[in-house]
Amino acid sequence: MIPIDRMLAERKAQDDPILVGLVGAGYSGRNIAYQILKSFPGLRLVAISNRTLQKARDAYALAGVTEVQVVETPGSLESAIKERRFAITADPSVICEAGLVDAVIETTGTVDFGARVVLGAMAHRKHTVLMNVELDSTLGPILKVRADRAGVVYTNSDGDEPGVAMNLIRFVRTIGLKPVVAGNLKGLYDPYRTPETQRELAAKIHQQAAKLASFADGTKLSMELAVLANAAGFGVAKRGMYGPALGHVDESGAFFVDKLIEKGMVDFLVGAKPSTGAFVLGRSEDPVKKAYLEYLKMGKGPLYVFYRPFHLPQLEVPITVARAVLLKDATVAPAGRPSCDVVTIAKRDLKAGEALDGLGGFTCYGLLDNYEASRTERALPMGLSEGCRLKRNVAKDHLITYLDVELPASRLSDELRKEQDERFAQ
Repeated sequence: MIPIDRMLAERKAQDDPILVGLVGAGYSGRNIAYQILKSFPGLRLVAISNRTLQKARDAYALAGVTEVQVVETPGSLESAIKERRFAITADPSVICEAGLVDAVIETTGTVDFGARVVLGAMAHRKHTVLMNVELDSTLGPILKVRADRAGVVYTNSDGDEPGVAMNLIRFVRTIGLKPVVAGNLKGLYDPYRTPETQRELAAKIHQQAAKLASFADGTKLSMELAVLANAAGFGVAKRGMYGPALGHVDESGAFFVDKLIEKGMVDFLVGAKPSTGAFVLGRSEDPVKKAYLEYLKMGKGPLYVFYRPFHLPQLEVPITVARAVLLKDATVAPAGRPSCDVVTIAKRDLKAGEALDGLGGFTCYGLLDNYEASRTERALPMGLSEGCRLKRNVAKDHLITYLDVELPASRLSDELRKEQDERFAQ
């Protein structure tokens, strides 16, 4: 991370900024656009794609860019870039196919649409940065295979919890400790939250009620930790994890010391101060190192707590872009075979014929499980749940499997998931 500021300053001085395209102008996309335009002169946000063009226009305007050009072809975008005009488009393939674009940031939070964007970007040799754990947790391992074939970087972002934790894991390994637990600090966890329970808060902070419900019911948490687990090669000790309620993150070492699994594990803490960010437990049995760590007030061991008490997703995504383009370094990306999977659980008693409404809805929530267990039980991935119709009743808090549902027709995401499961079958 240390050379990124210097390298971006050099790109600015050489008048050779990294050329970035952004797909999605919602809450995340709008703030990422603002950050690039206001704080990262070594990057140039050449285009924003959104199905509603006005939102793309508004994202630029928020940062003071009032003159933009509507483009409908890769060629017209390339002309706009050469003439140093900012562009907007309703078609993300325009950004993905434009020859001058170095990297694409995908922020839509969709799985099927997002997969098409990522594949399109990689097919045209664009490094791809995701602010989309929904997609990454569901199809990340096979998308990483496709990225490797294309010779480009595929990565989730700095600033979001998986990136924060993965940076900590790399730090802990670098200083000679073994990372054994990693995860999120979570303020609230209630699997039965719905858009109705979150509606008042959503209106107050100008967010979507379903999005807030997916945060509160643990689905987004599970997806974030799937992304982290698949990058670190970690598993879970049990379906759904422990999620202890602790007073402070420093207490996590004592809680997990007798619950470790050999390959390392992901988990989360509820209500533990400092209340946000990510943590990693590093292990050392080295007596010299233990004495030194105790002297430095890291505790008596053998587990040592490392954490960052904040996460700033939209502010840090440009760093991820720079790492990918300048260093060919992924912040957090699948390491190979999936380690974990987010499975679909009934939020209430469900009846045959009902359609599942996906993340943050009224019908289901996600729990993290080991990939082997998920495949053995033919669990329906939470990222593919939306639009599936039940063929039989499923009781509250029970697993929903592929045998329980009829999948929507002709989804690319189902094809990619089948390819992923077949590639990484035991």
